[in-house]
Amino acid sequence: MLEADVTPPPGEERLALLAVQAVDELVGGLEPHVAYPSEANWHPDDARRPALRRLRVLTHLQNAVKELESIAAREAAAAGAGYPQIGEAAHLSRQGARRRWPGLMNGSTPSYPSFLSRSTEP
Repeated sequence: MLEADVTPPPGEERLALLAVQAVDELVGGLEPHVAYPSEANWHPDDARRPALRRLRVLTHLQNAVKELESIAAREAAAAGAGYPQIGEAAHLSRQGARRRWPGLMNGSTPSYPSFLSRSTEP
């Protein structure tokens, strides 16, 4: 796992550092539960095994983050946020947010994938 040797700077940089540390810890926790498809034929001490498992976990996390980001954008729009605010939250311009999430302002209710059980109640 990664170790922070210095006090993180305030603001966005601190949030970025904390996010990297949290993801690193999550990957470390998930990695032992992942099997790379072709690793059954490898020697137990094969140096590729941990790196490829880590990459596999990170790829799944990246896909999960994209899905959750889209859900959060739909929730923000449903709560009354416009593309300028959504873009700012996602470090995008208004146009960038509009391109990433077209149709947010059509008034539809956020929908969730079947594997997520989310409550819209506080």
